[in-house]
Amino acid sequence: MVGRYVKAQLLVLLCGGLVGPIFLGVYFTVGQVMFGDSMRWMFWTGLVITVVDVLVALALANYGARSAAKTQMLEANGVLALASVTSIGETGTRINDQPLVKIGLHVEGPGLRPFDVQDKVIASVTRLPLITGRKLVVLVDPATNEYEIDWNRSALVGGMMPAQFTLAEDGDRTYDLSGQSEPLMEIMQILKAHGVPMNGTVDIRSNPAVRQQVMNVVRRAAAQRNAPAAHTAAPPAPAAPPAPAAPLAPAGPSTAQRLQELETLRAMGTISEDEYTAKRQQIIAEL
Repeated sequence: MVGRYVKAQLLVLLCGGLVGPIFLGVYFTVGQVMFGDSMRWMFWTGLVITVVDVLVALALANYGARSAAKTQMLEANGVLALASVTSIGETGTRINDQPLVKIGLHVEGPGLRPFDVQDKVIASVTRLPLITGRKLVVLVDPATNEYEIDWNRSALVGGMMPAQFTLAEDGDRTYDLSGQSEPLMEIMQILKAHGVPMNGTVDIRSNPAVRQQVMNVVRRAAAQRNAPAAHTAAPPAPAAPPAPAAPLAPAGPSTAQRLQELETLRAMGTISEDEYTAKRQQIIAEL
């Protein structure tokens, strides 16, 4: 806790909190001697800023401690689940020049009742592709549905980090499962259940039980991925010769054309008015 407070205090001082101690230092070394009570404002201003610095640093250290304790609890007892990003919205707020966005999550996992939740996260350069990729890995407390987004595991599922598995039993063959969320989630759940940390390259050669489970998932995922490719590469069956098309009957004049011809005949005097009326009614009746 002391180390966390020291780091927080240094951060506060670097972000502008150094003004308070500077004012106090100037007042006690120069101001009080040379200017007397006229520099009294520097003392009180420096004192207030310094007290605020200490309080802010304590709050940051306490928040960091609680956040770390929550992460440890979820890592030990939580369920690894996949959250689908259902909505992304702006908040109009920026933190350290990075936008704060509001996202909707639909969380599903083994032994969990699916639930929806809203969260606000900093959309940094590394996080934004994961958010827009619509798949995030979360650790969930099954008793309370309290959760935490695991950005490292999300980067693996989202294809931002390579996921390659080399199996000595297959002649040192390397299987690439990068971006394949389902088998990767299954592998990460196996590793978490056996307490294997996810910190870069994972070596499970010393744990035969875990290794066998991971190998089974890797091989199954590779077989499922290769099956559609083999099916696509198969030569297509010869197509049956097309049936001869039936001859088209010549299309007759349209209704508009027939009415126009009838108007022409009447204008030329070829037919009488009664014949024109009867024929026009006949054409209309055939519609």
